[in-house]
Amino acid sequence: MTTRRQTESAVNAALAELLQGMLPGCEVRGARTPAAAGRPKGHPDVLITAAGHSPVVIAAGYGPDADPVADAGGWLGVGVAGEPRPAAAAVALRGRESIRKAGSLSFAWRDARLSYCILYASGARFPESGWLKGDIADLADLIAQAYVPPLAVDAAAALERGVDRVANVLDEMAAEWPGIGPAIAGLLGMSDVPQTRRLVGAVIADALIFQERLAGIRDAVPPVDLVCGRYIRNPEHETLAAWGEILRVNHWDIFAIGRDILNRIPTAYTNRILRHLAFTVGEVNNAGGSCGHNLTGRIFRRLIAGRRRLATFYTLPPAASLLAGLAVSKMAGIDWSDGEAIGRLRIGDFACGAGSLLSAAYEQIAARHAGAGGAPEELHPALMQEVLYGCDVMPMAVHIAGLTLAGRAPAVGFGNARLYTLAYGRQEDGSVRIGALDLLQSAAAMTRFNAGDPAQGAGSAGAETAAPTVIDIPDAGFDLVIMNPPFAGNAKRRDADGNVRNAAFAAFGAEIGDQDDMAARLTELARDSCYLGQYGLSSAFAAIADRKVRPGGVIALLLPLNALNGASWAKFRRLIAGRYTDIAIVSIAANSVDLSFSSDTGTAECMVIARRLVAGEEPTERAQFISLRRRPRNFAEAREIVNVVLGSAEVRNLEDGPLGGMPIYLGDALGGEILDAPLVDHENSWRMGRLADAGLAQVMHSLAGGKLRLPDTAAAYDIPMTGLSEVGQLGVHDSYLTMASFGGPFVKEPPAPAANYPSLYSHSAGRETRLICEPDSQLRVRPGMESRALELWATAGRAHLNRDFALSSQALAVAFTERKSIGGRAWPNISFPDERFDYAFTIWGNSTLGLLCCWWHSIRQPASLAGMTRSVIPTLPTLDLRALTDGQLATAQAIFDEFRDQELQLAYLADADANRALLDRRVLCDLLGFDDGAYQGVRRLAARWCAEPSVSGGKKRPAWARFAA
Repeated sequence: MTTRRQTESAVNAALAELLQGMLPGCEVRGARTPAAAGRPKGHPDVLITAAGHSPVVIAAGYGPDADPVADAGGWLGVGVAGEPRPAAAAVALRGRESIRKAGSLSFAWRDARLSYCILYASGARFPESGWLKGDIADLADLIAQAYVPPLAVDAAAALERGVDRVANVLDEMAAEWPGIGPAIAGLLGMSDVPQTRRLVGAVIADALIFQERLAGIRDAVPPVDLVCGRYIRNPEHETLAAWGEILRVNHWDIFAIGRDILNRIPTAYTNRILRHLAFTVGEVNNAGGSCGHNLTGRIFRRLIAGRRRLATFYTLPPAASLLAGLAVSKMAGIDWSDGEAIGRLRIGDFACGAGSLLSAAYEQIAARHAGAGGAPEELHPALMQEVLYGCDVMPMAVHIAGLTLAGRAPAVGFGNARLYTLAYGRQEDGSVRIGALDLLQSAAAMTRFNAGDPAQGAGSAGAETAAPTVIDIPDAGFDLVIMNPPFAGNAKRRDADGNVRNAAFAAFGAEIGDQDDMAARLTELARDSCYLGQYGLSSAFAAIADRKVRPGGVIALLLPLNALNGASWAKFRRLIAGRYTDIAIVSIAANSVDLSFSSDTGTAECMVIARRLVAGEEPTERAQFISLRRRPRNFAEAREIVNVVLGSAEVRNLEDGPLGGMPIYLGDALGGEILDAPLVDHENSWRMGRLADAGLAQVMHSLAGGKLRLPDTAAAYDIPMTGLSEVGQLGVHDSYLTMASFGGPFVKEPPAPAANYPSLYSHSAGRETRLICEPDSQLRVRPGMESRALELWATAGRAHLNRDFALSSQALAVAFTERKSIGGRAWPNISFPDERFDYAFTIWGNSTLGLLCCWWHSIRQPASLAGMTRSVIPTLPTLDLRALTDGQLATAQAIFDEFRDQELQLAYLADADANRALLDRRVLCDLLGFDDGAYQGVRRLAARWCAEPSVSGGKKRPAWARFAA
């Protein structure tokens, strides 16, 4: 019996009907939807619309040769009858021909394996090549992500221009009415400075943008153009009347403070401000930003300098979605269809900033509830009033967080949100408070006001009742703690004015004495935790997360990359490995801005997601290391990464040999790799972060264990390896050489031909291209310290290790001085019990395997800097020089003599360096006795290593650089 082929119109209608049930809050229409005049094709196959959002179009094709990409792209920017905005995103869907032959289209769509991609009006396509694969539920998830278009960046720029215009008006007002500025600033808990005036503009703009969203939902709320447009005679009166009506229902956190600000500004200035911002709202709407994700958060870092002082950064929305997606997926035992059960969850961000992470967690929960058949808008009151906890020390940040979260369902009212501005700095009773850091030994914190509670808020009635209040943040009470904590270090330094300040507590104009007292309070509260002191507040917030999460709950932290491989983070790593399971660690193997998940940090970051052990559960002390090729550029990319990670049934292990990790494909492109590895080396590091090629990690793991296992060959070579401290002694710390406060007996001076105490102290890359390097300094003995000088001189040596190895601009990992020298900050010396070891260590350290050992053991946080702290140098994997015979040591010296004056190219060009290639052959074949296969394998390994972003740092290779076999 032959099944009659269904018409495409019927097939698309069935698709639309199924998607309608998966996309609550949207209207999904199939076929026969009229398009704008002049459109070659009369209607899109499927059209998805929602109030306040740009439409999403689906262009479908059926069969193996179908290519609906061109048709989908033709809908971008095209208006559809009845819709106020053109399509900002279009999905090209390739379905199987068998769907059209099915007896039941509904069952056929539910069972079908689909191929699809998404196109944006900005010109972007995801994936950039190839197709995503999934079922109709995956397609619905992708469409849900498409409502936040890349054009939100343009909308944020329009908002910032509007904010600047308002600030200019307020500057004029300050000259005529000098007492008004401080009064307005007081509403925000700030002083009257230029940044505060920009924040005032942002508060008013936020309210107007939110009003515009409400106008499309509530008949009683007028559009912005009808209250403060260019033809409105009295914008102040009309705007305040509209906001008063809104406040009768809800949204105190958004409109109350804005109303109070407008009430304090003289009418003439108020009207100018409102007319400027009416134009801004129009620009934002035209860019699709009224439905964008946290527009004010995007520009928040530029609105105020205090956030930079605190070293807190805005989490980019796609990165927030990635972190929240991985975190919520680990929340076990939750019935996502049960709204009451969801309402009993507790999710906290104790450094919430503009609310990106809480908003992303909200989105994940709502999506899971919708996927289980629930109505997400019904969750909104419980999520706002009970589930989500957000804290920050900056009132404006909490205001923006409230705006962002309320905007998830603007038509739904709710009571008091749990968003708190915590007490910070010197208090009226003389004590000091340090914001959420007070939670290190407490289940309570002092709040200045609750942005979502009119009885405590900074605006309206709350202005008179904003006394400090103690709130309960229960220990072991949270199902998820998700944070991007501040990176600032708790250490004294001198600022530009020459005043000693504590970097972590110098924000908001804190006096020096207050800073010292706040730092002392943190030190006391963080005692016996994983806090690192001067190395960053982020570790203190990690300790808070551990204190607040319940057994079985999840922590999700965005941290500096040195959390994985910095010696000072060892206590944190022990904490995670010992108390948590189901651990995922995400980093980015890229350069420049793509190093980080946050905006403008300029440093590598990582995500650590883990589930707290329950009673009786044993830690696995393993983790999945997820290394991405770039940070996710949009929500669809973040969603796909989460799907691939969650769908990975089998992941290769670090111990498997040089096979690489499990690939993460985004369409045709390799988006990263996943590698399962043990977490046993807490004292040193978890070194699998920021790796483009997981096979290198497997090679180095085997090499450290005494086996050289190379890609593309089944052979394994025994090689004697050990830690550096087993064969040599690290020289004295440079602080004890020349710093008088440390008893340093020397004064550093320029080099002299016959110096008594020569030193290789600092870097000069131009003269560090040969194994032999001349000392760059001499050390003169301070009067009366001769015996101490002799004592330190006894630690001198001829081999010097490159402590801050800039792989893209330096050639040597180990330098050799003809005379014994004392190493300085850049070149600490290594002394050996046998002088023949000096030669062997120098040629080994500058061979490809020696370079890889230094790179593997380093922090790898800056772009191409293989930095090692003195505490990790003793465990540097190196050739066990004690295992070499007298004949091998003689060979090592002969090799050294052969290469002592040969030029070596920069380390990132090791694969193209003919001299380095010859050095590899001499070390591998002549010194260690390996065959030509080992040499060829190491040369291929050099090429793979040089391709690592953390090696090249993004530096362009010269034209001559070709592989040298």
